[in-house]
Amino acid sequence: MKHYYNSLFLNNRFFYILAVIAVLFVIGFFAPLFSYISKVLLLILSLLVLVDVFILFKNKNGIKVKRFLPERLSNGDANKITLQIKNKYSFLSHLSIIEELPFQFQKRDFIFDLKIPSKQDKTIHYDVKPTQRGVYNFGHINIYASTPLQLATKKYVLGKEKELKCYPSFLKLRDFNFKAFTDATISYGTKKVRRIGHSLEFEQIKEYVSGDDIRTLNWKATAKRNQLMINQYVEEKSQPVYSIIDKGRAMQMHFNNISLLDYAVNATLAISNVILRKQDKAGMLSFSKKLEDIVVAEQRNSQMNLISEALYNIKTDFSESDFSSLYAVVKRKITNRSLLILYTNFETMDGLNRQLSYLRALAKNHLLLVVFFKNTELESVINSKSDNIQDVYDTIIAEKFMHEKKRIVSALKKYGIQSVLTEPQNLTGDTINKYLELKSRGLF
Repeated sequence: MKHYYNSLFLNNRFFYILAVIAVLFVIGFFAPLFSYISKVLLLILSLLVLVDVFILFKNKNGIKVKRFLPERLSNGDANKITLQIKNKYSFLSHLSIIEELPFQFQKRDFIFDLKIPSKQDKTIHYDVKPTQRGVYNFGHINIYASTPLQLATKKYVLGKEKELKCYPSFLKLRDFNFKAFTDATISYGTKKVRRIGHSLEFEQIKEYVSGDDIRTLNWKATAKRNQLMINQYVEEKSQPVYSIIDKGRAMQMHFNNISLLDYAVNATLAISNVILRKQDKAGMLSFSKKLEDIVVAEQRNSQMNLISEALYNIKTDFSESDFSSLYAVVKRKITNRSLLILYTNFETMDGLNRQLSYLRALAKNHLLLVVFFKNTELESVINSKSDNIQDVYDTIIAEKFMHEKKRIVSALKKYGIQSVLTEPQNLTGDTINKYLELKSRGLF
């Protein structure tokens, strides 16, 4: 009985009819005919409710549902969820479906109202867009079923709870791959470009012929063969590229409900995939007070999985970043010349100047690319109409901060440090374009 009691509800239509009958009862005090009519209507209503409840509970499994979830969620992207509902009743069912979405989405009114004919099913598709990494717990599916009379409702609690992990944005990898291998195939002419910092990889030992570089003579092989032998080298095509993510307070700011840190995490996953497809070695690390989540730059089948797991597990308290620690660890652990893509944010020249000595030190042994962000809210203030003195002041201050960003780009360029100043939503595309540009120019 407790099960039936907990799953049975009376609809609004029942209470509306009951209110009308109550009014007729009141009128019946003055006109006896209405009293008789109200009693008959109350009897009919009671019988209809009993019939409604009987046919609802006669079939214990009148409604079936299947929920199709992806294996994992993609952060910042629209993830497709599918519900397949089947009506096993012998009548048209009126359904209200309430999904128990993870608390991160903060949706308390996620309801679908629909009608399903007898013995038929219907499929519902909807999208969820997570804005932070972590575990998302999908709860039960609550379905409230009514007959065409819609006097009573039976509640079904269906579906199993399931936890899904939300990983950095992986749904857009194919789009960025397509862009990298189409738009980036630009011809730069036939002039030879001096490829700074490239190393040579041993290929074979061969006999010396006129014109070979005598500096590559192999004296041991020459002695054994009693003729001049040289080492032949080829240019090493696979270059190490490290994505370095600042986890400090500068990356705490949110745009479109996504933090700058998560924008950088998503961009790192996408560009790592492009790097590997371009036959380079992809690696990453993150830092704030100390360096963590280090993945050594390699080119292997499991590299993307290693990077994806490391990015998923990035955690931070957004404390002040220690660039001196970054420099010390990079100098000790990254011995070969590499491309370092540093995701951070500088709002003022003072902020840059505090870290500039460490950036210059990194740039001595590596090609350093600093990626930082435009403040899109400042652009909206600048472009808005000024109606009073306060608006004018706000516009002037916003223009000052925007000018500071341009000064930062100039200061970095002065010391031979590459930079990308981009809007958060364009971060991934702009960073990939810069990487492809640097590679085509042979700068690393």
